[in-house]
Amino acid sequence: MDQPPRIGRYSLVRRVGAGGFATVWLARDEQLDAEVAVKILSENWVEDEDVRRRFLAEGRFLRKVDSLYVVGVHDIGEADDGRPFMVLTYADGGTLADRIKAGPLEFGEAVRIITQVGRGLKHLHARGVLHRDVKPANVLFRTDPNGDRAMLSDLGLGKSLAEVSRITMPGGTPAYVAPEQVMGERLDHRADLYSLGAVAYAAFTGQAPHGVASLGAVMQIEAPPPSMTTLREDVTDAVDVVVRRALEPDRDKRWPDLDSFLNALREAHTTGKIPAGLVPAAEMPAPSAATGPVDQATALASASQSTVGAKPQSRGRTGVFTALAAVVLAAGGGYGGYQYVLTRPVMVEHAGLSVKVPRQWGEQATADKSLVVSTDTSTWKTNPKTEGVYVGLVNATQLPTSASAPPGCTGGSTGEQSGDVVTFRYNCNDVPTVLEQYKKVNDTTLLRVQVRDDNPKSRQAVADSATYSS
Repeated sequence: MDQPPRIGRYSLVRRVGAGGFATVWLARDEQLDAEVAVKILSENWVEDEDVRRRFLAEGRFLRKVDSLYVVGVHDIGEADDGRPFMVLTYADGGTLADRIKAGPLEFGEAVRIITQVGRGLKHLHARGVLHRDVKPANVLFRTDPNGDRAMLSDLGLGKSLAEVSRITMPGGTPAYVAPEQVMGERLDHRADLYSLGAVAYAAFTGQAPHGVASLGAVMQIEAPPPSMTTLREDVTDAVDVVVRRALEPDRDKRWPDLDSFLNALREAHTTGKIPAGLVPAAEMPAPSAATGPVDQATALASASQSTVGAKPQSRGRTGVFTALAAVVLAAGGGYGGYQYVLTRPVMVEHAGLSVKVPRQWGEQATADKSLVVSTDTSTWKTNPKTEGVYVGLVNATQLPTSASAPPGCTGGSTGEQSGDVVTFRYNCNDVPTVLEQYKKVNDTTLLRVQVRDDNPKSRQAVADSATYSS
């Protein structure tokens, strides 16, 4: 693309970076006589409302945080051709990725940079934001009177903590992303902590921890990476233990928070000894998280009010999102990986209920223990033509042996029972086919799932994915 002479009131000097979704220019704010960075959405994405929304969300996330260690956003606007842009702090010192290409960093320098990036992450988390793409290329340097300062940039995959407590989307850069993020699990601050540990590993050794090149490969990680002492002779055992603990695939075995990791790293570097009181990771306690009618067959069950925000549960690597694993194997990292997984299924969770649905479906978690997910949440219950799923609880001691067909459908008089699950299938005219399942939760409770979807594979997969955990 030819360089435009200006964007808004900012005159462009030269292009300094480009990704799959946006281009960054060095520009001059002529009114303030200051150098700034202007990030503008790429032309081929201007009509994509989802990408546009995420681009603007990045600006809002950055604006929430007033930190020396996070790139600041100073202005936002729209270019003459309709593309949104944001004006950011200009980092004149390049990226950490550039420095690592030249080889491993000196120990003190690496610890200083990791500490500053960690402070930026703490400020993001304090404002309720997860970064989700911490990597050397997203660590920029800005020159100041005391040398330079590391700053976190690029929140294109950022999410609010409230949002990731109920819905997540696989994504991130394979070499630095936490396994639970690729698995689509509910996230907390430990996902960013893992990525910071991976950045530290690269800073000390000159290479990423596992050398994985796809999100699918991340799913196969079952242990921390090889000891850094095998890659650099002068790495102390103390520093190695601290960094590799941050890279535990099981988040319950990692450092419980950023302060614990950063304090231990500084102590290990300063004293050369494993920090006193460092207990085996397996013995660490898991941290708490951030924060129709009722009858046997056709009712929407109601229950006492419940709130979202339960402690994230660790999940085994096998059996979780098996279908997703097969398709994500080819996904790349960064914006490329994000572009690929835009169409992947997502997990929606509320009050112990969870279901995996096509990403284009909206979601609505109701105030009681029920969950409605559809392309049109305002009319799902009343408009049978809307594709979607209902998940709720029914007070019953037995699986139903018959069911009434939904409006516009026939069938369902008998069900197919397999173990503790009974399935009813309905043939529908002019509306999506309906599949309904009842799953036994305990002696007094059933989980009811009703899926409306014309795609038989998707219909079955959504129904099978629904679970309840009290």
